[in-house]
Parts: sequence; C-alpha cells; structure tokens
Amino acid sequence: MLFNFDLPIIFSHLYFFFLLLVIFLLFFIMSISRTMLTNLFIYPKSTKIPRSYPIIGSYFSIKSNKNRRIEWTSEIVLSTLPSLTFTLYRPLGHRHIFTANPSNVQHILKTYFHNYQKGYLGKETLKDLLGNGIFNADGEVWKYQRKLASHEFNSKSLRKFVENVVDVELSDRLIPILTMATSQKTVLDIQDLLQRFAFDNICMVAYGYDPTYLLPSFPETKFANAFEEVVRISSERFNSFSPFIWKLKRFLNVGSEKKLRVCATQIRDMATEMIKQKKEKSTLMSSNDDLLSRFLTSSDGQHNMHSEEFITDIVISFILAGRDTTSAALTWFFWLISKYPKVEKEILEEITNKTTSSSTYDEVTDMAYTHASLCESMRLYPPVPVDTKEAMEDDILPDGTFVNKGTRISYHPYAMGRVKDIWGKDWQDFRPERWLERDIKTGNWKFVPRDPFVYPVFQAGPRVCLGKEMSFLQMKKVVAGVLRRFRFVPVVNKGEEPVLIAYLTIKVKGGLMVRVEERTNSYDTLSLLH
Repeated sequence: MLFNFDLPIIFSHLYFFFLLLVIFLLFFIMSISRTMLTNLFIYPKSTKIPRSYPIIGSYFSIKSNKNRRIEWTSEIVLSTLPSLTFTLYRPLGHRHIFTANPSNVQHILKTYFHNYQKGYLGKETLKDLLGNGIFNADGEVWKYQRKLASHEFNSKSLRKFVENVVDVELSDRLIPILTMATSQKTVLDIQDLLQRFAFDNICMVAYGYDPTYLLPSFPETKFANAFEEVVRISSERFNSFSPFIWKLKRFLNVGSEKKLRVCATQIRDMATEMIKQKKEKSTLMSSNDDLLSRFLTSSDGQHNMHSEEFITDIVISFILAGRDTTSAALTWFFWLISKYPKVEKEILEEITNKTTSSSTYDEVTDMAYTHASLCESMRLYPPVPVDTKEAMEDDILPDGTFVNKGTRISYHPYAMGRVKDIWGKDWQDFRPERWLERDIKTGNWKFVPRDPFVYPVFQAGPRVCLGKEMSFLQMKKVVAGVLRRFRFVPVVNKGEEPVLIAYLTIKVKGGLMVRVEERTNSYDTLSLLH
C-alpha cells in the first residue's frame, strides 16, 4: 500500500485545525474598530443581564467591563431581586452563574457541598503554583490536608508563635518606618507597606523564613515579586476569553504563560530548598514552631507526607492565602476610617482602654468595636470578592436556577455586602454598630456575628477559613499598635475615591498614598471631630 491512513490521528489534526480557525475568526471579529462594534453589538452600559450572541456569548459586554468586573457583576446580581442570581454566557457556550442569594450560598457551601468543588478548570488554573495544595484540592486529598491543618491551627503554640511574629514585625519594622515618615514628612503607599508586612509575617509563620521585605529601603525580593506575578497571571487565566487560549500559550511557552512558568518555578525551587534546609535543621530557620516544621513532624504515613512536593503544595497554599488577604482588608479599613472620624474616635477609645503602652501589644481579643469595624470594612470590601466552584452533577438551586454539570458558579461576597434587604437602606454607610449590641449588665459593646451564609467573607461550611481567628488577631494588633500613635491622611483630591482592582484578592489600583501624622499624645481624639 502506498498510504497508511490513521483515521484517529487525521481527525485529531482536523479538530485542532478547526479550533485554530475558530480562534482566528474570533480574533478577527475582535479586531473590528470600536465604532463598528458599538454600532453592531454593544448597547449602553447598564445593570441588565448582558445580551448573548452565538459562539461569542456576552463577550463584548465582558470586554467593555473588564476593568470593573467585580462592580459590574455585583450591579447585575443586585438588579435581579428577589433571586439575586443571573447567568452570564461566556464565549464558546460556557455558562457562568453568579449569586448573592444566601440560600444558594448555603446550598453550595454546605448542604450540597459534595456537588460544588474546585473542579477541573479551577484546579488547572492554579495548578502551576498550588499543585494539589489544600486550596486547590478536592475529595480525599483535601480532606486529609484539612484534617492535618485543622489540628495545627487549633494549637495554642501556633497561636502564640503568630502573636510573637506580629509583635516583632510591628515593633522592629512597621512602627519605625511610620515614625521616620512622620519626621521626614514623606508620603507612603500604605497598601504596599501592609503587603510587605503581611508577606514577612506569613513567610515566618509558614516556613520560619524571614524574607525581610518590610525594610526602610523597600527592597525588591525575587520571592515576593514571583508571587505577585503568578497571582496576576493566574487571575488573567480565570478571566480569559477561553481557557484554550492560555492553555495554548502555556503549551507553546510564550508570553504571560512563559512568565508564569518562570515565576512559579522560582517559588517552588525556593520552597524546596527551604524544606531541605529545614529537614537538615539548618540555622537559616529561626524556630521549629512554623507550619513547615509542624507538617514535617505530623506524618501518619498517608499521602506520602514526607514528599517535598506534597509539603510544598500545602505551605505555598497558606502563603497565597495569607499574603494579600489581611493587607487588603487593612488597606480598605484605613481608607474607611479616614472618611468616618467618629468611628476612628470609638476605636481609639477602645484601644486606650485595652492597651497600656505604645511599645507593647497586649491581648486584643476583647476589642469588640475594633472587631466590628473590621467586619464592617470587609462587608464593603471583602478581600476575596468572588469565589467560584464547579458543579459535579446537574442540580437545582433553592431559588429555582438550574445548574448543568460542569457549570461554573460564583457566590459574590462583594454583592452580598450591598443587599439592602439584609443590611438596610444605609448599607452604603460604614457603620460598625450594625454588628454590636450593648451588654445589659455592663453597658459595654458586645459583638454579634452574622450568619456565615449571609456574610461568607471567610467562606462557610466544611471549607470555612482555618486562619480566620489568626487573621483577626493580626489585624487587631496592627490597628492597636498603629492607630494609638499615628493617623493616616489619604493624599487624594476632594471627592476622589480609590479605584478597585481585583486579581485573586481586592486591591486599590495604584496603591493608597497617605500622609502619616503622629498623634500628639496617646489619645488625641478631640481633633477627630473637627
């Protein structure tokens, strides 16, 4: 025979050619002038559910709102009362459901937890960085890691270690930098400052490794920069036109995917080296109280716990979870209290009553008003504004929405914090009192938590955040240590608001520039009312 036809191979090549042709046509359509697109397809921006077209779905609406996707999807969700749920049609027939309905959230995160998992696409998107770490795992692998981590996070010794790490970072680095800023009258980016503070903290807690990212010289470090790049590019993956595009770029090792591979390799190589040194009891590690040390000594023979890859996945996951969440929460918190001086006054009164010296950081768990203020801040600006799952089987949500197997479904904490029926007509106000009630006997404030399915800032159900209490501990220590000595005055034009930008977490675009002023005494609240 002159020819030997292999039909499966021929069909696979034809399928690949067809996909390339579709991509070419789509890029051709996208290259049409903005004027033509406006005339042909795009309608004026509105909060209505966007129009969907064959093949491309609601691509043009998604594209026109790409720089404000959190606010945009929130506005649409809030316009769909009473269901608070809508379906966005992405290109190539992909459906994506968004919901701010507490009943749906409970259904997804608890009642039918087994049916709503990270899923293939979610895990694949973060696999280069997280591997099979706890925040990127499902099923038995997740259960084992959850059990292991839960045991450590409930230990008093880890809590004490976290306290010590925060105290040292505050007294030796953050406070001196703020003091220098007041004397030199310099303007600082408080967001960058808090990100550096949080990164040093989480690296110490996770590895026992100090990256010295928070120094007066504001150094660049390969480890921190690599994390920033991986998070940014991974976020772009989630919001790409089609997963096929970034997967093709990854296969060809070009563009942003090449950058992600380089950075992810840097992170994992450094993590592997730290694990090696930890095993050898290198003097580089400052203590045996960090998570890495604990995991290395917590093996029970399952899942090959002594493998470097498995341990690396777990610990990198905790760094990712801790590097931006607390810093994002505190950045928006300091912005909000600068707009609400009466709230700042109440916080200062509580700090003064609960702490005794500007050089020490006492127990802060009883600071109810400060705790409520942080919760209120995260209601308006949740560190993780949207979280996504994937349906393993067909299902129907409590509000009647049908969910096909494989459909991505996102619950929307950012939108949920803006539901008038839950938070009242004054939902837009920063009012910590909505979380408080007066104790009848003492007259003191008492914190009243909300249903976690109404306020899923720390998730809820089986995957509720293990580090929640430690995050509050860290944030309240920062607030107590900083506010009693300094006030932050945002350097913005009158009436100007920070622009929200979201990767995996929510941030202020371009940073939050502030002028740091030292209080004339330890109280100094009278001027807050003027």
